Amino acid sequence: MGWTAEQTSTLSSTWMVCKRDGRESEFDRERIQLAIQKAFRAEMPLEESQPLPPEIHCDIEAIIDQVTELAESISSGDSISPGGSINVEQIQDVVEIGLMQRQHFRVARRYILYRTEHARIRAVRGEVHGLDSIDAVPNTNRIEVELEPGVRVPFDPDRLVRFLERCPESHLPEIDASEIIAEVIRGAFDGMTPSDITRALVLSSRSRIERDPAYDALAAQLQRWIIYQQSLGKSPFSDDFKSVYHEQFEHYIIEGIRCDRLSEELRDFDLRRLSDALSPERDTQFQYLGLQTIYDRYLLHKDGRRIETPQYFWMRVAMGLALAETDDREGRAIEFYELLSSFRYTTATPTLFNSGTQNPQLSSCYLTTVQDDLEHIFKSVGDNAVLSKWAGGLGNDWTNIRATGARIKGTNGKSQGVIPFLKIVNDAAVAVNQGGKRKGAVCAYMEPWHLDFEEFLDLRKNTGDDRRRTHDMHTAAWIPDLFMQRVRDGGSWTLFSPDEVPDLHDTYGIDFKTRYEQYESDAKEEKLRLHRTVAATDLWRKMLTRLFETGHPWVTFKDPSNVRSPQDHAGVVHSSNLCTEILLNTSPEETAVCNLGSINLGAHIVDGQLDHELLRHTIQIAMRMLDNVIDINFYPTPEARNANLRHRPVGLGLMGFQDALHKMGMPYASDDAVAFADTSMEAISYFAILASSELAKQRGKYQSYTGSKWDCGLLPIDTIDLLAEHRGEPIDVDRGNTLDWNIVRESIAQNGMRNSNCLAIAPTATISTIVGVTQSIEPTYKQLYSKSNLSGEFTQVNTALVNCLKEHSLWNAEMVDALKYYDGAVGEIAIMPEHLRRLFATAFEIEPQWLIAAAARRQKWIDQGQSLNLYLSAPSGKAIDAMYQAAWQKGLKTTYYLRSLAATQVEKSTVDVNRFGIQPRWMKSQSESSGIRIDRSDVDLITHERQPAQVCDVNNPDCEACQ
Repeated sequence: MGWTAEQTSTLSSTWMVCKRDGRESEFDRERIQLAIQKAFRAEMPLEESQPLPPEIHCDIEAIIDQVTELAESISSGDSISPGGSINVEQIQDVVEIGLMQRQHFRVARRYILYRTEHARIRAVRGEVHGLDSIDAVPNTNRIEVELEPGVRVPFDPDRLVRFLERCPESHLPEIDASEIIAEVIRGAFDGMTPSDITRALVLSSRSRIERDPAYDALAAQLQRWIIYQQSLGKSPFSDDFKSVYHEQFEHYIIEGIRCDRLSEELRDFDLRRLSDALSPERDTQFQYLGLQTIYDRYLLHKDGRRIETPQYFWMRVAMGLALAETDDREGRAIEFYELLSSFRYTTATPTLFNSGTQNPQLSSCYLTTVQDDLEHIFKSVGDNAVLSKWAGGLGNDWTNIRATGARIKGTNGKSQGVIPFLKIVNDAAVAVNQGGKRKGAVCAYMEPWHLDFEEFLDLRKNTGDDRRRTHDMHTAAWIPDLFMQRVRDGGSWTLFSPDEVPDLHDTYGIDFKTRYEQYESDAKEEKLRLHRTVAATDLWRKMLTRLFETGHPWVTFKDPSNVRSPQDHAGVVHSSNLCTEILLNTSPEETAVCNLGSINLGAHIVDGQLDHELLRHTIQIAMRMLDNVIDINFYPTPEARNANLRHRPVGLGLMGFQDALHKMGMPYASDDAVAFADTSMEAISYFAILASSELAKQRGKYQSYTGSKWDCGLLPIDTIDLLAEHRGEPIDVDRGNTLDWNIVRESIAQNGMRNSNCLAIAPTATISTIVGVTQSIEPTYKQLYSKSNLSGEFTQVNTALVNCLKEHSLWNAEMVDALKYYDGAVGEIAIMPEHLRRLFATAFEIEPQWLIAAAARRQKWIDQGQSLNLYLSAPSGKAIDAMYQAAWQKGLKTTYYLRSLAATQVEKSTVDVNRFGIQPRWMKSQSESSGIRIDRSDVDLITHERQPAQVCDVNNPDCEACQ
């Protein structure tokens, strides 16, 4: 309904309209109506006396009502720029938007043309307002914007100014809006669309993020505008935006089901109740890169148009995970949504991709053991393809396969060994690219007593027979304690063919040592056909050399993974997964499945301390969500379904560890940080195990519980002594605790456990980007650097550092140049206070001993493992050897990438290098190994094969296969 004549008369005498020359006149509803009617009549073949159709009249009245509401809000002080009078440009903006919202594009074009022509005339007369610093206006009158196919209007810079002025972030003191607008105008081209213009504003804003995080906020706001226009057809600056956000939720669900993206089951929810629970304001929590990431890859779309808003996305994931609930699904979905949308916890990428969809493959990684049988080998390759298709990362154990030269009974021939099959696995991973979302990713594991192990070490080399190279597949060594002891003691090491020593693969600890020494004796007596003895240190040296050259194989430890496994009664852990944090049993009948999610530790620091009550509440809900995944999940193979339903393992991890340290003022390289790694992981472990036990009370114990370590009263902390017993030497790790674990023990004794495994720390490469925190347990990579993903290059700057520097009045162009000059590191920036340099030391400025010490203190509480990257700015043979020896001695189960410095990632062309007086790392003369000096007497690491250091980022498909 339109306003009555009486209302119009009353309001017209109250409201004032500010004209372009500053004069004011009374608001006249009738003048606006006549102007719109003229635009319609110009586009419609009507006689002068013929009235407009009723539906057109209704649309005109509705548009004028919008103008009236805006005038009222400005007059009452409820708008973004409260107090005063509405101006002509604001009225015309509302009319244009109203016409386009109601699909009157040609009428809108007529209206815009009229405005643009008059704007051009005013520009010529020097009357343009808000563009004092922009000299590009006279050059834009030949550029047209295409509103829709066939509908073009002249490009109007004045409208661009008004649009940006409506963004609250553009008024931040750190933002130079005129500079952004000038850049967009300079880059304008004929035929661009409104989306092109907004995208140009986004790109211009994000290119200035290095100056100040305020530009990140502006880029995020503009990106939200793009999302809202596609999903809601609404501007975030509209008065009714919030109500539309809620009202459109049900339409989104229906549209998603109709276009075969969402599950029909979502219709069974009380959608009104769920829509009322949405918090649109939480969209502002996203940093720009996080928002761009979900826009590009996570928000559901139809023909390229996003149908999800960020809060719809979180609610869709929550609804999908609540499908396993039998009572009050809506209540549980809202509970899950609150946790996700508050950024306190995030599920893994496959869950975010597929929850609530028609193909709910929610699990992250799969682990398999390949049998020494041709049929099973190719079944395993086929399983890899099927598992990879549904976005799973793969870990394959290949130790069973007989070595090169071993006898084949059926043909009386000789085996070609394991290497040719790994080449097939590599190519299959490339061929199956996970539905086009990312490359397939697989890691092959092998124990170092295998006769083909030395060839296995060469798989990632760039030289040699390419038919025996796997450039796209990861490799990892599954190392028994006995080998590490032989290396330390300078002993010999014997390699065997698995078909002659079949039980070595399934034994560990004391039993492995006994059987291995017996086989060595048999070899000396020539009872075995194939074997070879080498110096253990030579094999270790070759392994570390290949690790440095190619990044592979990763170093993982067989005995700690098995001796400390809660499920040692039900099988053997033969390998880890793609990212080395999952440690589950595998067999021909069972493909292990990992179901992952991560707590944002930084979000649980309140008043400088870890909030245990908040953490308990988060973990209790998170464990329920993870347990639901097991029942909802789509299983690509029967072996995967069998293992997951029988053991019900989950992997609760964490991210934002470095953010938590920043909030508490703790440098990563400090005893305090190591202690916090211990106590924070203890709390996470405590609440996660307790939550699983409480779930067992409600839902029942997992099938294979009887005989497990849980059943025997052994918690992860209790198993360190078991490992020491098997090694025959102490484990160098503190055993202290701070919580009353008797409560947990009593709960398990009474209720059992719902999940065989509860804890695993994954890399979180993507989900940490989405919520805007540091990855996993990683130290800050660099304080200022460029990050690449499918959307392009993104400059990242640590907001916490910027805020600290602002407090010291040190954030300025000189500091930005210094960060660029030193490759995002802070250690050599003399103008930065010493305590800040220690607090914000980057990964390559922290000695690896601190990372290992913190990881060891976490490991004592974790029933699985952790993806632990190790950093060396200037590796030497001794340093690398000492690092991995220390990791083993402290009882770590696995390690992940070894990272060393590569070429700079931040543009330095604008840096005044004379300001700092010395050359940064990126300018120093470099050797064939990126300038790294290695002592050949320690480990022969210098070759021409050194490949660039790999860094987890949004576009890294391997990390993302986990999270």
